[in-house]
Parts: sequence; C-alpha cells; structure tokens
Amino acid sequence: MARDGARTCGEYREQGWEHWPEDPWFSYQFRRALGETQEGGGAVSECFRIATRILPGDNESWFEAWREVAERNRDRAREEAGKGHLKTARAAWLRASDYFRSCEFMLPATDKRRLEIFSECEASFQAAGELFEPPLTILQIPFESRSLHGYLLTPPGEGPWPTVIAFGGLDSFKEEVYFMVGKGLIERGVACVLLDGPGQGATLRREHLYARHDWEVPIGAVIDHLAGYPQVDRQRLGVCGTSLGGYYAARAACFEPRIKAAVSHGAEWDVGAEIRADNPASGSAEHYRFIFGTSDWSEIQERSRDFNLEPVISKMKCKYLIVHGVHDFFGGEQAELAVGGARKAGVDATIRLVTPEETGADHCQHDNPTLGIEIIGDWFADVLA
Repeated sequence: MARDGARTCGEYREQGWEHWPEDPWFSYQFRRALGETQEGGGAVSECFRIATRILPGDNESWFEAWREVAERNRDRAREEAGKGHLKTARAAWLRASDYFRSCEFMLPATDKRRLEIFSECEASFQAAGELFEPPLTILQIPFESRSLHGYLLTPPGEGPWPTVIAFGGLDSFKEEVYFMVGKGLIERGVACVLLDGPGQGATLRREHLYARHDWEVPIGAVIDHLAGYPQVDRQRLGVCGTSLGGYYAARAACFEPRIKAAVSHGAEWDVGAEIRADNPASGSAEHYRFIFGTSDWSEIQERSRDFNLEPVISKMKCKYLIVHGVHDFFGGEQAELAVGGARKAGVDATIRLVTPEETGADHCQHDNPTLGIEIIGDWFADVLA
C-alpha cells in the first residue's frame, strides 16, 4: 500500500526510468539502485515496492523504506545459510548489502546512523564474499599510520591474474563498485581490488581519512601492499574510478608508472570548477561535506582547486579510456574537456560515449550498469592481456 503522497507518474526518459519526474535527485538515486538489480544488487519488484514507501524529497522515508527490505534480505540470508542453502544466502546477502547502501545514502553528513547502516552493508557483503568462489580477501592496507580498506577478488584458478584497482567517487564505495565494475572483471579473468580510498567508505567512516587530490599516494600504497599476494600480476595493473573516481584514476595514472591502463568511468576534468558551480544546498553538496570532513562550503571550494587534471595530464603514459553517458546527470562538458585535453597532451586516450538508443546514457550507466561493465571489462581484458 503506498504511503500518502508516494504515488508516482513515472516515465522513461533518455537517461532511463524517472520514477518521480518532479524530483530529479530522488529519481536518479532510485534509478541507480534499480539498475544494480541487473548485477545482483537487488530485485526489481523489491525496488518498486520500496518506492511506494518513499515520499519524494523526504530523506527519512527513503531511509526507512530501504532499511526494511535490507533487513529482510539480511535475515533471510542468515536463515538460508543455516539450512545449507548457500547460493540463496549469498544472493540475499548481496541484495541486502546494496539495499543498506541506498538506505544510508540520504542521511546528513553528521548523522550517527551512517556508521551503523554502513556496517550492515559491509557485513552483508563480506558474508556473501565468504561464499564467492574463491572467497574474497579482506584488505587493510597500511597508510599514513592508519589503513585503507578493501577487498581482493580473484577468478577461480592459480593466477597470477591481471588486476584492476577499482573504486567509487563522491558517494560510492567498495561494496557498490562490485555491482558496477568488479563482478564483470572477475568474469573476464581479471582480478579486482575493490578499494575505499581517502574520503570513501570504511576509510572515511572508520579511519577519518578525508578526500585528497593526490591519489597516486594511496594507489602507490595499494600497489606496494599487493606484493604480498602472489595471485596478483603486478606487471599488469590497471585502475578504474567511477564518477569522481574518474578523476582519481586519471590522476593516479599520471604519477604512478606501475599502472598500465586507466579508466574514468564517468569523465572528470576540473572537479574544483564543478564544486564551485554547485549549489551548496544540493544533494551532492551534502556528500562533499561528508568526504571533506567539514561543513564550511568555502573551505571545500578552496581545497578542491587542486582536483584538476589539466596541469598533470601530460604525465600519463598508459592507455586511457573514458566511458561517459551522453545524458550524464552532471552534463557532458567534462567528457569533452577530458578527452580533448588528454589527446592534446599526447595521451593514448579513447572515449566511449553511451547513447540512449543502447541505454546506459545516464551518469556511469546507472540506468544499465551491465553495458558499462561489458565495455570496461572487455577493454581491461584486452589491454592487460
């Protein structure tokens, strides 16, 4: 039964399903969760049932609606695991993990429930990961007297495997990146490190390491740490960053010579300019406050000035792929600047624009993540072969 005010006159648009046309931000985040059902991050019917419990623009209704279904899937996973139904348990834990991610998403930066719900997301994913074949390896990578958090996932077999370090951006973290990139890499014989870097996931929430522009430093620490894992071929390493992570991946590839291939899954060029143009009352602005660890918008604007590829892009020596939806929620200008700037600097850069006709035209292919996975996974499998 729909809550009062929660009814929708949704429609399909060029960027995908718009559930509440009067509320683009809520619609975009719902589309993101809905798309990830294709890769095991939920069930279509569950997502639409959740939507009947959400009042557009009401963050608390969003939180409660996703939490209810997340907890139901988590509890079912535990029950089925106890019966020895391990494939069912694994699938339910994966759904629970991504539902808990959505549950946390609209909470204010300072809301204490963030860590509680994130911990549920993480625990559900780790429980599922213990049932992967082979099981995931939990990584705690020493970094500046604290730790970067991540997972190592490998294909079945001995290896060593070409390996991609994959990470999210402004608000995505390692558990979600599995549904956007990681799963497809494993299926193509490429190992994957799902990473929470500074300003992301567990590294932000537990270590209080905030966003920084010089991602070659944490990525270098990850590559050093991987020396202890013989299943990783450190001669065939790539990086893949989604959304804001598109900047992080390109920046790291400009300074870290051990990277042989880089993907910006969603183009970024001058992040600081984007932030300076943003509305401090927007949904994304609240996430910037969270990852920078401050509520002072002018401080965030100032600290973000170094998040700019233009001064450094000429240092990139590896192959570089930009994957960008033509109806990206944040526009197409960054893609034009990124590929133009990279090519002008002599970088071996390729851009793959994803169109409405094939679907996947949304930001980071949130409307059809399977297509994004196929494009990115096949490219890495070819380049790192």
